[in-house]
Amino acid sequence: MPVLDQLISAIRDARVEVIDLTAPLEAATPVIRLPEPFGNTRPFALHEISRYDERGPAWYWNDISTGEHTGTHFDAPVHWATGRDGEDVSQVPVTRLIAPAVVLDFSAEAAADPDYLLEIEHVKGWEAEHGPLPDGGWLLYRTGWDARSRSQEAFLNANETGPHTPGISVGCARWLAQETPLAGLGVETVGTDAGAAHSFDPPFPCHASLLGAGKYGLTQLQNLARLPATGAVVIAGPLPITGGSGSPCRAIALVERS
Repeated sequence: MPVLDQLISAIRDARVEVIDLTAPLEAATPVIRLPEPFGNTRPFALHEISRYDERGPAWYWNDISTGEHTGTHFDAPVHWATGRDGEDVSQVPVTRLIAPAVVLDFSAEAAADPDYLLEIEHVKGWEAEHGPLPDGGWLLYRTGWDARSRSQEAFLNANETGPHTPGISVGCARWLAQETPLAGLGVETVGTDAGAAHSFDPPFPCHASLLGAGKYGLTQLQNLARLPATGAVVIAGPLPITGGSGSPCRAIALVERS
């Protein structure tokens, strides 16, 4: 049987489970909020064109307005100053949008400390147990933050000092970018960096290091708890926006079940 026929057969009889990693895209979808004087993205909105009425008797459709980095979305290298000469989202090779993924689960640590940071030794400890990070694949960082995704306030978790969400240390971000074969980093939070990353030295190290190294980001993922530590394949489908710094995307995972 041809390989693709085998895959379809395995999906249909549930030997391969398809898991949606994407948050619903709606007006209530949380969006990042930057302080003045920085510009901010628009929340998602539908603008009705017609709905089986005099504007269009047999069809329903909408215009949409949103930012490139709203909801579950893909960060292309050009999104950050360090990657300004890199790929825009339309230039990302489609073969890189289908890749193996591993899940590092630090949800217990993040529940105890919303500012929890992943360090190099945490990743190396995971590798000692599970094997090396996948060549050309994704590191998916599970923190349990998707449980907050129905509330802007809970998701950003901000107070007078700024947002407090888990992330990755400066040293670990640089190491993942320069010393590992990963294609990118996926997270459950509003962005790949910790909420407090504006105060790091340098600030926003995941954006600066990973995008500067030509790697990618996936954010606001859901259902990482349903994935195994190793063995999943992620398919990420951003819109190929010419000149775009990123795009909302539909991210799914394929997991082989016994």
